[in-house]
Amino acid sequence: MSLFNLAYARATGGAFVLRIEDTDRARYVETSEQQIYDTLSWLGLQWDEGPDRGGPYAPYRQSERLETYRPFVERLIEAGHAYYCWCSTDRLAELRAQQQADKSAVTGYDRLCHGLTREQRAALPGFSETPVVRMLVPEDPPLSFTDLIRGEVNAPRPDDQVILKADGFPTYHLAVVVDDHLMGITHVVRGEEWISSTPKHLLLYRWLGWEEPAFAHMPLLRNTDKSKISKRKNPAARLTWFVEQGYLPEALRNFLQLLAYPPVHEGTDVASFDDFVASFEWEKVNTTGPIFDLTKLNSLNGEYIRALSATELADRVIEYAVCEGQWSDPSAGQVELLRQAIPLVQERLVLLSEAVPKLAYLFTADAELTIDPDALAKAGPDAAAVVAAATTALTDLGEWNHETIQAALRAALVEGLGIKPKFAFGPVRLAVTGSNVSPPLFESMELLGRESSLTRLAALAGVLAG
Repeated sequence: MSLFNLAYARATGGAFVLRIEDTDRARYVETSEQQIYDTLSWLGLQWDEGPDRGGPYAPYRQSERLETYRPFVERLIEAGHAYYCWCSTDRLAELRAQQQADKSAVTGYDRLCHGLTREQRAALPGFSETPVVRMLVPEDPPLSFTDLIRGEVNAPRPDDQVILKADGFPTYHLAVVVDDHLMGITHVVRGEEWISSTPKHLLLYRWLGWEEPAFAHMPLLRNTDKSKISKRKNPAARLTWFVEQGYLPEALRNFLQLLAYPPVHEGTDVASFDDFVASFEWEKVNTTGPIFDLTKLNSLNGEYIRALSATELADRVIEYAVCEGQWSDPSAGQVELLRQAIPLVQERLVLLSEAVPKLAYLFTADAELTIDPDALAKAGPDAAAVVAAATTALTDLGEWNHETIQAALRAALVEGLGIKPKFAFGPVRLAVTGSNVSPPLFESMELLGRESSLTRLAALAGVLAG
């Protein structure tokens, strides 16, 4: 939602407001606010007003605006649009259970407290000392409205929603209406799960005599099995997960655009946020719940990685590896080696997290390099001869670079031993990297240097002999 909010704000010259809606104290998590700042900043979605930046309508935390809401609650009570409710949580739970058992067509609060004084209600069962305040929903509430994305929308009839809780905090429904009006919000963009709440909000706007904003309800993301994405069951529902995995923010941002919007440019999914803003129209937003396809995201992330310069990719990999604990306190020499090695893996990377593991053999001491047992088992009957010939060819090699290394090994192994190129270099790769799959072999040997390369060949020769 933030992405589309910001796109529309930028397309129309408006302001993107970040408001912390923290009135549900039972679900309040102290670290969540900073996480919002961090993830939005990482994605490049910069807000114009907010708790950390201030603005003309501060404060932007609803928990700091409690005195703002109370007068509007009193207005609604005085006008007969709201009333006090003293029903205990136990009584409400029993009511819900009874309605479910009876399979009642009408559910929700039964208005037991409406029209009663505190003393009258106290004489009845299920009384709570501290009341809440509920809306008095009329018989003919506004159940249809025009949505910027969906056109004419019909919503179910609401019950008498609580608008002020017993702890003195407003519910979401009252707080957003009051804040949106006072902060001059013209467009409300939110998930489709809030469609059913829109009639409540329209009533509040009309009762308070305020102009209604435009509403746009975005489709909900779905798993590949079409089920709703859950934060409990799907780690990808957390933006921090993408940071941890090593996705590029611009790739994820592009992917999120595509989930509910057609490609900006014909023939390619790649489009910058500026391009997205320039083409933005609410009518183009897809109303069908988009499938969150990680395979497609991975493909897009790989495209973005390949489009980076080697220098910028190295910067990103180093920052990721250090921040995520993949690489602890690398030396200047290790950093320089990684910068030189990045071009060897750039075409093969899908995630930033893959770079350091793919290049680990370059940062491993010769004596600590582990030979993959499965790869060793597949080394072939000529492995010992290959390693011996390679050692001889490289020992007295003049200039040490990938071109001379390749030429020397080809002459010794392909031409000298008559082994097909497909098999000739396998044992050398195994000696140098510990695996039969690795980044380009000759470039790797150039970076390792003559001494390490020969030391590793000698180590494998010993294994093969023993």
